Amino acid sequence: MLKDIEISRQAKREHILEIAKKLNLKPTDLEVYGDDKAKVKLSVLDERREMPDGKLILVTAITPTPAGEGKSTTTVGLVDSLNRIGKKAVVALREPSLGPVMGIKGGAAGGGYAQVNPMEDLNLHFTGDIHAVSTANNLVSAVIDNHIYQGNALNIHPKRIVWKRAMDMNDRALRKILVGLGSSSDGIVREDGFNITVASEIMAVLCLATSLADLRTKVGRIIVAYTYDNKPVTITDLGVVGAVLVVLKDAIKPNLIQTLENNPAFVHGGPFANIAHGCNSILATKMALKLADYVVTEAGFGADLGAEKFIDIKCREANLNPSAVVLVATVRALKYHGGAKMEDIAKSDVDALKKGIRNLERHTKTLRGFNLNYVIAVNRFHTDSNEELDALMSWAEANNHPIALSEVFAKGSEGGVDLARKVVEQLSDKPFEPVYQIGDRIEDKIGKIVKKVYGASSVSYSEEAKKTINQARKLGFSDFYICMAKTPLSVTDNPKVAGVPEDFSITVKEVRISSGARFLVCLTGDVMTMPGLPKEPAALLLDIDDEYIIHNLS
Repeated sequence: MLKDIEISRQAKREHILEIAKKLNLKPTDLEVYGDDKAKVKLSVLDERREMPDGKLILVTAITPTPAGEGKSTTTVGLVDSLNRIGKKAVVALREPSLGPVMGIKGGAAGGGYAQVNPMEDLNLHFTGDIHAVSTANNLVSAVIDNHIYQGNALNIHPKRIVWKRAMDMNDRALRKILVGLGSSSDGIVREDGFNITVASEIMAVLCLATSLADLRTKVGRIIVAYTYDNKPVTITDLGVVGAVLVVLKDAIKPNLIQTLENNPAFVHGGPFANIAHGCNSILATKMALKLADYVVTEAGFGADLGAEKFIDIKCREANLNPSAVVLVATVRALKYHGGAKMEDIAKSDVDALKKGIRNLERHTKTLRGFNLNYVIAVNRFHTDSNEELDALMSWAEANNHPIALSEVFAKGSEGGVDLARKVVEQLSDKPFEPVYQIGDRIEDKIGKIVKKVYGASSVSYSEEAKKTINQARKLGFSDFYICMAKTPLSVTDNPKVAGVPEDFSITVKEVRISSGARFLVCLTGDVMTMPGLPKEPAALLLDIDDEYIIHNLS
């Protein structure tokens, strides 16, 4: 089979104005970036606020293997398949971060014959949104250090600055740094560090904002430091909210591109899926719902992280209600959770698969807890044996789980017709049920997530985490959402624990206050906000020839 980039290049792209016509958008509604990309003006949403919304379909997954299970591929393929059976559908995705593209994960445009185009631009600089977030983030950092140098009228404690610099690249050497070295005119010497840009709270609030005015409010209340007498200092206090919004003036507008089969695709925003809520922007989702009958979107990682935060944070913040959920599973992941080793994952092993189904059951239980209808999508790999697939289908039928084989990677929309039809059958208007109530105590909210979603028996807190929770209470932040930061490779906080263990505990090591986004980030295990590159990063293979053809982008 051809590589993703080769398939992408062979696909015939329609001009972006033709794609826009399918959504009844006029050229004046767009800011065009060449022939195949455009930003959609926010006036489009304002003009359609009274129109009914389409049906929202969430794509999530079981606990993945380190290689991933094709959630984005399924999301894109489902949209193409829905259109194939006569439904007006659009996809809404996150933008890929350049760091993972150059590292080990690769791009996030889907895969095989279920991709969005232009794949190359999307995985590189695209329309510059992530660079704008980096610049806005680092503007705040520069102003903090300059403010202290110029006399420190806000009484900022240099050792209590919680705002870090940001860069859209994996660079472990920047996790902890010293700034201000040199002469006295170079500022004060203090410890600092970098987050990858998608972990910046600027990215989180950009994706949670419902308008430019709302973004102004959210940016303004972000806490960047504390004073010597322990009072919070916000971006409003620094006086640069307006400047930050100027930098983000284009980044706030959703991006419109297309699938390989020329169906509309909104790709906008990309908050880190473990340290933030891991969903595309509210603005893109709401805009898509006004322009199509079906909107398919995804949330980062498995249902324990992605679906939980999509429901408990994004849906409540944006007043959204999913009509159905697609739960992506793979034979290889089920075997992995049943005890098979990664090096043996391609070998047929029905016994391991049957044991690993407990992980799939854990996530179906979570979705039922949300009061949401679901369909299991089995993303087929060429290594899957008929015996394994038969065993999985038989289990689903015996236990009344709606299930469909998805072959969109190899066959495009043709390979997802059964999935599309079963998803339409499961659509419902019943309201979702959140895991916790906003008014619950902070510890109770965390406890409900840990026990109801992960299946843990208990939760414990470090002394530092307890201190921050008490501080949040004193600051009036008890009604914040909970944003769990946990390994995606296990339902526990230990990435080495596969399957569904019994009687385990979750440890909250650290709590960070994201006052702009209005959530408390609870860090469990070893969660990195600045990833490092692997021993042999993908960047070693990337190249471009004299004809400007990019090679080895995946």
